[in-house]
Amino acid sequence: MGSTKLISLLFCLLLVISTSAATQKKISREPCKTLVVYFHDILYNGQNAKNATSAIVAAPAWGNKTILAEPTHFGDIIVFDNPITLDNNLHSTPVGRAQGLYLYDGKHTFNTWFGFSFTFNSTGHKGSITLAGADPFLEKTRDIPVIGGTGDFFMARGIATLMTDGFDGEFYFRLRITINLYECW
Repeated sequence: MGSTKLISLLFCLLLVISTSAATQKKISREPCKTLVVYFHDILYNGQNAKNATSAIVAAPAWGNKTILAEPTHFGDIIVFDNPITLDNNLHSTPVGRAQGLYLYDGKHTFNTWFGFSFTFNSTGHKGSITLAGADPFLEKTRDIPVIGGTGDFFMARGIATLMTDGFDGEFYFRLRITINLYECW
């Protein structure tokens, strides 16, 4: 191979490498945005249709749609349209809605899988954040991936840390959710 061809090949290789490195988005180890919100879920129990924000839409053969299946709620699928607030008071002004579903997928232990979006409608934020993942809710804190977003959260990536902040039997629970975004546009 001639020296001109070798220099041309090396030049092209350098050009490809430098272009590739220049177009990659840097992902920080420190969050570029952090939010803390509270998620309030009121499960329909056959008597609270006016206040319910979630409902069982599918149940195993041994369950029904007003009482969670025993012993671990395995097979129950719940859809929700829950208020999200900036503090733990259910009656605070909502900054948006959490809309999606969770299903109980642990046959021998309590475990859920969530798929939902936070849709913000406040003066502070516009847009949505989408989350999906396993929630082993007997753990004190659980992490669920942030897999995207719109508006102020366009193409966001990160982690949402869930912590059960309060509950009342099987019909009400409140989550404190800390959202750390590591990829912001």
